Amino acid sequence: MTDGFDGRKRETLRRFAAIGAAAPFVGTASADGEDDPNETREAIRGYVPTTPGAHFSKLRDDLRLGTGEAQYHLRKLEEAGEIESAKDADYRRYFPAGRFDELDKRALGYLRRDTPRGMILALLRDPNATGAELAADLGVSRPTISAAAAALDDAGLLDRTDGYALTEPERLLTLVVRYADSFDAEAVAFADDAAELVAYDP
Repeated sequence: MTDGFDGRKRETLRRFAAIGAAAPFVGTASADGEDDPNETREAIRGYVPTTPGAHFSKLRDDLRLGTGEAQYHLRKLEEAGEIESAKDADYRRYFPAGRFDELDKRALGYLRRDTPRGMILALLRDPNATGAELAADLGVSRPTISAAAAALDDAGLLDRTDGYALTEPERLLTLVVRYADSFDAEAVAFADDAAELVAYDP
């Protein structure tokens, strides 16, 4: 059982480490700490740029790391100025350093939440969608849509003055298309159809 887990962990780390080795901000990781810190740190270097805005628990679980192990390497990479983090409600989200402005970071945070992401995709498809239509489309209640809409409004991503209108549709479209694989199958399907529409380049 342990051998199987360790094998899967090593395979996961190697996959993201290969990405990390080609990342533009890669430095030389020191060989301190347990297991293989170079491989672990390179894996985080590969994971963060391909999954920007992932919160700590997702990063830890996706890379099959222990909590202390993940905290240690993330702290070292932040101290080295290679990644940065931002607090988002109850989550701490991680980004490659210097790549995203504050609105991008907020947008990615909401795109990593199921209901807000579903609303954003639906409104990118149909800017005139009503709250009732969004609720039916996502299979959630109207109060759930209202709560998510209020949060998106507070984040500067939605205007509720007259219905629901995305305030940064090109930015959101670009982020969805660019990082679709790190969201879900619906985002991937949306991106396949929308890629040619992207004009914004953060």
